[in-house]
Amino acid sequence: SGGHYRPPHCFARYKSAILVAYRNQEKYLRHLLYYIHPFLQRQQLSYTIYLIQQVGMGSFNRAKLLNVGVREAMKDEEWDCLVLHDIDLVPENDYNLYICDEYYPKHLASAMDKFQYTLPYKSFFGGVSALTPEHYMKMNGFPNTYWGDGGENDDIATRIHLAGMKIVRTSPHLGRYRVMNYNEETEIQEPWRRPPSRHNTRKTWKADGMNTLQFRLLSRTKHPLYTKITVD
Repeated sequence: SGGHYRPPHCFARYKSAILVAYRNQEKYLRHLLYYIHPFLQRQQLSYTIYLIQQVGMGSFNRAKLLNVGVREAMKDEEWDCLVLHDIDLVPENDYNLYICDEYYPKHLASAMDKFQYTLPYKSFFGGVSALTPEHYMKMNGFPNTYWGDGGENDDIATRIHLAGMKIVRTSPHLGRYRVMNYNEETEIQEPWRRPPSRHNTRKTWKADGMNTLQFRLLSRTKHPLYTKITVD
């Protein structure tokens, strides 16, 4: 219920909140939930899956939705780890543990099939990442000002460095992910490109993030496999 699970026969050593930004991607959601619950249960984690849904027809703001997810999830539990998860990625290796690194933000999706299981570029921090609540607040969360797709991951990689941290990565043989793709034609026609940065992160990171987050909570409902947080 509500996407929450804890192992019945042992005390879980880690508590992880899985946060997924969402808008009208039912096929992807079903696919992800089908794989991710057994995957996390085999790791004997205590966890909850949160779906943060944006209403309206305006452009999508993944980064801000994840900020909202962190704010709301922290009301439920003192989570050890915040796992920020794209809805279209499925992990391939059970030993890719959904727990945080003690010292630095961790990039879990270090080898995606759409990039031939290598990083598209050195500072890439997209797909799936794991940060402790302390890491998240130290870098002031994600920017709230990225409307539309792409770009925010590079901003976050820069924030991590500006906050005096570095990115640690899961080794490529563990951090393997399959990208679910329901629009294969468009994917083939448009090769992936690094989105251009539209923000001067050095100047804006302290004034744009968790400390300036504004939103309207419309509903919070428990579904059989996830908790849905709907916001404007």
